[in-house]
Amino acid sequence: MKKTLNFAMIHFFIAFSIGYILTGDIIIGSLIAMIEPMVNTVAFYFHEKAWLKIPVLKRLANSTTIKTASFATVHFSVAFGVAYLLTGDVLIGSIMATIEPACNTVAYYFHEKVWNRNHPAVA
Repeated sequence: MKKTLNFAMIHFFIAFSIGYILTGDIIIGSLIAMIEPMVNTVAFYFHEKAWLKIPVLKRLANSTTIKTASFATVHFSVAFGVAYLLTGDVLIGSIMATIEPACNTVAYYFHEKVWNRNHPAVA
């Protein structure tokens, strides 16, 4: 759970920044920053659980690139859905679904590298 909460803080910051820049509205930016990362934090938790429990994923778990691509797919879908539902604008939803997850995917990659270095897996 510590890993999930740690990544959630990074995610909230990125989501607010991009949501505010796209809309120019602090309320919409704040709502995106609260809702989108919360949904993605739950998705992240289950993503991590799947990678720990599903045998084929367990074998690939040391591949940060594959694991990152897996998380990015989930993230793009959530970002579009939340931004679209909050703004009613397909363009903003699409831009949010491209930029915000891309920034978080890069953050996730480095988060995963740092986390694995500081918390080695037990065999």
